[in-house]
Amino acid sequence: MRTVDVIARILKREGVRYLSAFPTSTLIEAAAAAGIRPVICRQERVGVGIADGYSRVNNGTPPGVFAMQFGPGAENAYAGVATAFSDAVPMLLLPLGHTRERDGVFPQFSSLRNYAPVTKFVEQVTTADRVVDTMRRAFARLKMGRPGPVMVELPADVAGEELDASVVERYRPVKAAVSQADPRDVTAAVAALLEARAPVILAGQGVLYAEAAPELLELAELTGVPVVTTMGGKSAFPESHPLALGSASGVMNLPVYHFLNQADVVLAAGTSLTRHPMTTPIPADKTFIQVTDDPIDVGKNYDVEYPVIGDARLVLRQFVEAAEDLLNGRSREDRSPAGAIAELRAAWLAEWDAKLASDEVPINPYRVIAEFMKAVDPAEAIVTHDSGSPRDQIMPFYRSAGPRSYLGWGKSHGLGTGLGLNLGAKLAAPDKFVVNFMGDAAFGMTGLDFETAVRSNLPILTIVLNNSTMAVETRHMTVSHERYGSRDLGGNYADMARAMGGWAERVEAPTEVGPAIVRARRATEEGRAALLEFITSAEIEYSHKGAF
Repeated sequence: MRTVDVIARILKREGVRYLSAFPTSTLIEAAAAAGIRPVICRQERVGVGIADGYSRVNNGTPPGVFAMQFGPGAENAYAGVATAFSDAVPMLLLPLGHTRERDGVFPQFSSLRNYAPVTKFVEQVTTADRVVDTMRRAFARLKMGRPGPVMVELPADVAGEELDASVVERYRPVKAAVSQADPRDVTAAVAALLEARAPVILAGQGVLYAEAAPELLELAELTGVPVVTTMGGKSAFPESHPLALGSASGVMNLPVYHFLNQADVVLAAGTSLTRHPMTTPIPADKTFIQVTDDPIDVGKNYDVEYPVIGDARLVLRQFVEAAEDLLNGRSREDRSPAGAIAELRAAWLAEWDAKLASDEVPINPYRVIAEFMKAVDPAEAIVTHDSGSPRDQIMPFYRSAGPRSYLGWGKSHGLGTGLGLNLGAKLAAPDKFVVNFMGDAAFGMTGLDFETAVRSNLPILTIVLNNSTMAVETRHMTVSHERYGSRDLGGNYADMARAMGGWAERVEAPTEVGPAIVRARRATEEGRAALLEFITSAEIEYSHKGAF
């Protein structure tokens, strides 16, 4: 048995069912022989995105896996891995490496050296007899501690070396271990939360990866504390719940803005509290309680008075038990902010009604979002945005239904990322209506991988908001656009989708938005990858963007 065959069988033992890849890699054939389905992308960055989206929906169990060739393949995949690293996504990367005699010789690209800054762990299989130990270490890093991409580089000559088939029997799937927090830290933090005048819970994607959504819901209802989610944590708390404020990134709705501004205590659960243009700049005049599994997050950008280190699910369970003890049966219904949240949401939606219900032509993109929300039950869907305007337009308005019904991303973000995530999400949840919103600039980056959806029988829906310009750059490219038209884009993307074998419509009338979404969903239910191209205006107004 070759080294590459051993790796394929180890993947099988760890429950891996899919391998996204772009040739040439001997692992593709080895995986297929082991019963793992290869999904061949058109571009490596999208292939990484497929593994990324699969891991997000699956919580990394099993992880998404991506394989690529040495040199150009590894170089092209870099941007996708950087995105996954910044968003702490557990995924396994298996680049083929140069033969050992060429490794490290200029100008050969070394995955081992160059990927170290954007992976949690990277190791090379230096000899065939080390493959089992190397793969065990890789899966241990994948399953425990702060999530992130893990890489194992397999030199081309080592890949073909022969081993006794019995070595596979040495490999046992890695068992994950998690830890509770110090009970004294928990008691002090919960006491501060209960004594607060206007507390808020900020839930991040750590809640999702720990599968702690039930504990978060129980704590919020027990204490009456409202919940806002980060962009990465969107869907960790059902956004139709009376205590749900919504999500926040660089944009937010009025309830989020009001409650975060007025808060005296913020319980940040499963979030790194990183200051970044794509995160909410919370005013620093708060008392922070931070629940994280990685001490590196504590004190990074905020003074944290109550750091609590441990697994989000176990720690939030400790919080519930401590709150029950401290409340001793006392009700907090009289302190419920549900009424105020509903009033603020209604007032905010009234302010935006002119755009959400607009009959203007070209179509206002907010009309598309509003019609989508009317036509689709969020409990039946997985939705994701793309970079730029689609992200900022949909984030405050879309109300997710619970864990992984929305995939939020974007600390380090490339246009077109959402398409790969959408494909991976469909692999992980084939019964869901899986939809990505992207702009025409994003389609230009990765749109040909819509053909991957067609060819791979992945009936997703891609919604392209085509305004024929880079609207988000309006303020940044004034002179260049006036003189040279530098923001202008062009294309008929529905025609392209049909040429690639998919179902597609181009929609120009506002009254046709809702019916077109219904028709597109029906096409996906019939097994066809679908694309809707809405001709939209260059909308540049966003909700509470950079409000703090």
